[in-house]
Amino acid sequence: MKLRITPLNFATAFFLFLAVYIWINGAAITGMKFTHLGGAISLIFLLFAFVVSFMDIMFRNFFPDLKKIWLIELSFIALATIIFLLVK
Repeated sequence: MKLRITPLNFATAFFLFLAVYIWINGAAITGMKFTHLGGAISLIFLLFAFVVSFMDIMFRNFFPDLKKIWLIELSFIALATIIFLLVK
C-alpha cells in the first residue's frame, strides 16, 4: 500500500489535535462562559475528524491520480470554508 499525503489528512490531524487539546485543557481556551463543555466539544471535533477521514477515503477511491486528489480535496476544503463563513 502506497502512503499518499493529502489535504484531508492534514485536516484530520488538525481536528484530532484540537479534540485532544480541548479535552486536556477544557473549553476555557475558547473564551466561552461554559467551561464544563470541554468533553462535548472534544467529541464534536472527533466526529469532524471521522467524517473528514471518511471523505478522504471516498476521494481516494474515486480519483486514483494524486494531482486530481489534491485538486479535488483543496476545492472541497475551500467550499466547506465558504459555506461555513456564509452560515456564520
